[in-house]
Order: sequence, then structure tokens, then C-alpha cells
Amino acid sequence: MRRTSPCRNCGCPVLWTITADGKRMAVDPEPHVDGNTAVYRDANDTWHSRRPTRQRPVMGWERMHKPHVATCTGRRRQARRKPLPPGVADLSAYRRRPDRR
Repeated sequence: MRRTSPCRNCGCPVLWTITADGKRMAVDPEPHVDGNTAVYRDANDTWHSRRPTRQRPVMGWERMHKPHVATCTGRRRQARRKPLPPGVADLSAYRRRPDRR
């Protein structure tokens, strides 16, 4: 059985995994066709996640999940910025331009 906890931004259930670097990462608890993270449970009932590569493809015991940061609706709401003070220019649109090099 998967132990999930609610996301503090959107309230949706998340499954916490340990990455190959030893860091914690939240993934959506159900496998997804478009997932890019291989998730498996070890003998100690710990969930692990990793990015599959050509050298280490997805194994039979792993399922593909989506990282929760890609599907979290609460983070998008928080991303709205406060208006800039008078006299301050917003350069974010300029920084995103592909022709700027």
C-alpha cells in the first residue's frame, strides 16, 4: 500500500520518494503514461525514484510516474507576482526571448 501525504500547496496526494542523489522528491501516486520518473519500492518499504537513461532503461519492477511539481496546481497560483514599484522595469519578457544572444 502506498503511503501518501497531501501536498501543502494544492492538497492533492503525493508519494514521497528518495532520488539517486539521496534527496526527497514528490511524485504523483498513480503511474502515468507520460511520466518521466521511474519509481520502485525496495525491500525496506522505501520508495525510490530515478531518471531512466539509455544505459539504465526502465526495469520490469519500476513504474513511470510524473513529478508532482509538473502537475501541482497550487504552485501556479503562488507564482503570481506582486506589481513592481514605480520606476522598476520588468525584464522577464526580454530574458525569455529566443533571439537574445
